[in-house]
Amino acid sequence: MNSATPPLDVRLMNFTATVLFLGLAAVAVGMGLRWALRLPVFAITGISVQGDLNHNNEVTLRANVAPKLAGNFFTLDLAQARAAFEAVPWVRRAMVRREFPGRLDVRLEEHRAAALWGPEGEQKLVNDAGEVFDANPGDIDADDLPRLVGPQGQSVAMLQMARAVEPVFSKMDAVLVELALSGRGGWRAELDSGAALEMGGGTPEEVVPRLERFVATLPQVAAKYGRRGDALETADLRHAGGYALRLRGVSTTAADAPGKKK
Repeated sequence: MNSATPPLDVRLMNFTATVLFLGLAAVAVGMGLRWALRLPVFAITGISVQGDLNHNNEVTLRANVAPKLAGNFFTLDLAQARAAFEAVPWVRRAMVRREFPGRLDVRLEEHRAAALWGPEGEQKLVNDAGEVFDANPGDIDADDLPRLVGPQGQSVAMLQMARAVEPVFSKMDAVLVELALSGRGGWRAELDSGAALEMGGGTPEEVVPRLERFVATLPQVAAKYGRRGDALETADLRHAGGYALRLRGVSTTAADAPGKKK
């Protein structure tokens, strides 16, 4: 055995001491960095907000969100910061990133209202992607938006249907005011004239042709009774061979009306 080689127990002690020293040094360095990162010099000194600011402004956003941001430039949880901005009314999506040395850069995407959601009095809207969100309808010109009333989780399908039938109603100089979907899948439309139409069930590809046939034949049917199409009060399109309707001042059933036979 080489006499210069220390005994095994000595080598183990030296190795253990080295490991302990390195471990303590790492802990000390970590604690030092942790302490240093919390110094005021690393505080967030500013927040810049860009993007959609139609219903919010940069000053108000900073004032409302800044108190909810915990930590400094290095310790701030960006996911929590993003959630804080997205909790602001009308904000659909927020992207938050650090901007050295001490600023946050925030880019916002706001909801674009496409319809009202739920019965009268509900403080909910539907955006152009069919997502329901909480907002004050008083913040916009809600008179131009249809109201969608239906089961939870059906907002996307209802917005698609509204967009599909609105051009058809425009052919009769009418505007869709409310579109309702029953639990059984039946569609009901109310127009600005006060008329109500039971359109039956189905997808837009099934409902629109049915509605177009009705709109095309309504003037002729109404003319038979000395009325115009805008005299419509109610219509039921769920009949296989025609439709039932009611005109102001006249009550009749129009089965096998012109253009209604299959």
